[in-house]
Amino acid sequence: MSNWFECKVRYDKMMENGVPKKVNEPYLVDALSFTEAEARIIEEQTPFISGEFSVSAVKRSKISEIFRDDTADRWYLAKVAFITIDEKTAVEKKTVSQILVAGSDFKGAYDNFLDGMKSTMADYELVSLSETPLMDVYAAKLTSARKPAESAE
Repeated sequence: MSNWFECKVRYDKMMENGVPKKVNEPYLVDALSFTEAEARIIEEQTPFISGEFSVSAVKRSKISEIFRDDTADRWYLAKVAFITIDEKTAVEKKTVSQILVAGSDFKGAYDNFLDGMKSTMADYELVSLSETPLMDVYAAKLTSARKPAESAE
């Protein structure tokens, strides 16, 4: 299971009219700890930002799953209520989860959400779908930490 952290990066962005403006942009990073999240966002953003920048905030996110689309440039937050029925009391219970969905527009995000949910067997209800200010999402880099053992001869 992924641990998602929302990191805000503060820097001077050159606007289209040539005037620099101080911006604070949010990104989502998959990391094990707050420290790793900060290090990852610094590593990911260094090639794209000229000049000084700082990580102004790091907070844990409640996102449980991400539906990606490489052609999309926006991120939407889907709040989904999974419906279960208590076998003893026969009472319907709803558990809300947050899923991040990529989409070029609202309809594209909705279609990507439905496509991502095709494989689920659980009953669910889409509570809301709204655009987020997230600039990008950085998943974990899966690399082998072990090096081949050197033979001692």
